[in-house]
Amino acid sequence: MAGLFQVLRGQADGTFKKAEALEGTDGEPLIIPVEKENWVDNICTRPFAVDWDGDEHLDLVVGNFTGTFFLFKGEGKGKFLPEPQQIKVDDQPLTIKGHHSDPFVIDWDGDGDLDLLSGSSEGGLQIAENHAGAGKSPELVAFKSLIEPRQQSASDETLRDEDLTGPSSSTRIWIDDMNSDGKLDVFVGDLVTLVAPAGGLTEKEFKAKYDEWQVTFAKVVKEMNSPSGDEKTQIEARQRFQKLYSQRSEFMKEDRTGFVWLYLQK
Repeated sequence: MAGLFQVLRGQADGTFKKAEALEGTDGEPLIIPVEKENWVDNICTRPFAVDWDGDEHLDLVVGNFTGTFFLFKGEGKGKFLPEPQQIKVDDQPLTIKGHHSDPFVIDWDGDGDLDLLSGSSEGGLQIAENHAGAGKSPELVAFKSLIEPRQQSASDETLRDEDLTGPSSSTRIWIDDMNSDGKLDVFVGDLVTLVAPAGGLTEKEFKAKYDEWQVTFAKVVKEMNSPSGDEKTQIEARQRFQKLYSQRSEFMKEDRTGFVWLYLQK
């Protein structure tokens, strides 16, 4: 959340030293500098170490909450320039659809240059292809969808394990040749909330209570958002909202969890 980059340095016996913040060549911890109004640019950061520019030094390609990307140029021996460059397309920041950019850099299409792939708060997998060619500084195009996000629906409020057919939201990715067939495969982790009836309720009883709760909840939300309500009415509506939301546990178990999905490339 804070936006620093932690490293656990390996030791000869297979153990690791305590985590420490990566520093720039100025001796200060690496962090994306932001203006006050753009403070979310340097939180929820996600680094990927790769030789981005072909100079044989590891660089850091970094995602963030906003969904943009920054490059900390490596100077070798674990050192990085303190000021990052924002990765752009046609002089505009390269941005995913959604938030929480999740960079993975690899030659996805086998043309010899590095492409940039990312998960997203909205789910799915996106790719920004590199058209520069092998041995040249990356020239990316705008992101397009490689794996479409799962379509959300009203029934997601009562999602069950058997309803899942693919990744949900907040996807994080890893790419490797899982089955050693010479093709790159994709691992996708996600975030999902599964529900089940609570208190021994049958499915029919659960549905009836949930439908009744939804009607009352919608009325309270409408009151909260009404521009004509006075301050006292607004406060009372917020109190009812909080009470109603906590009442969900009386008839519904909610399990906030996630899964890892594997896509094998054909």
